[in-house]
Amino acid sequence: MNLKEKYTELLIHIGFSTNEIQKNWFDLEKAYSNKSRHYHNLTHIKDMIFSFETYLDKLQKPNEILFSIFYHDYIYNSRKKDNELKSAQYALSVLPENISFDRQLVFDTICATQQHQHNAIEDINWLIDFDLKILARDWEDYQVYFEQIRKEYRIYPDLLYKPGRAKALKHFLENESIFQTDEFRNLYEEKARMNIQKEIKLLS
Repeated sequence: MNLKEKYTELLIHIGFSTNEIQKNWFDLEKAYSNKSRHYHNLTHIKDMIFSFETYLDKLQKPNEILFSIFYHDYIYNSRKKDNELKSAQYALSVLPENISFDRQLVFDTICATQQHQHNAIEDINWLIDFDLKILARDWEDYQVYFEQIRKEYRIYPDLLYKPGRAKALKHFLENESIFQTDEFRNLYEEKARMNIQKEIKLLS
C-alpha cells in the first residue's frame, strides 16, 4: 500500500486542490518521519490503515476515520500530555472551510486516542481498536514495539520510565476490556492481556 496515494485519494475526495494535497502530504510525512519517532511514525499509520481497510464495511463515516488515522499522532512529544488535543486541533486547521465533512467526529476521534475508553460513537471505537492492535502482536513483535516506545522516552531514566510505563499498562488491565469492539475483543483481548502482563513483569 502506498500511503501517499491513499492520502491523495482521500483528500481529492474531500475536496482539496492538488497544490494543497502536495503541501499537506509534505508536512505530514515530515512530522511522522522525525528522528525522535521510533514507533509513532508512518509504519504505525500504515498498520492502522490495513485494519481500516479490513473493517471498512463496519464504518459509518470512513472518510472521517481515515483522515483521523492520518492525523491522530501528527503532534507527538513524549514530554507533553496534550499531544492528542494538539493533533486534533491541527487536523481541523488543515480542513478547508467550504467542505461537507464531520469536523466534530474528527476532533472527538483523535482526542479519544488519549484515554482509549469506550465511546458512544462506534466509529471511534473502531479507530481506538486499530490504534491498539499492536498490543496483541506475537511476543517478538510486541517486544520490538515496547523497545521503540522506550526509545521515544529515552530522555527519562529507568527510575522514572519503568514505574510510569507500568502504571500505563496496568490501566489497560484494569479496564473491563482493552478493545472496544466485539470483533477485536474476541480476536485479540486475551493475547493483548498476556503481552501486557509479561511486559509489566520485565519492568519490575
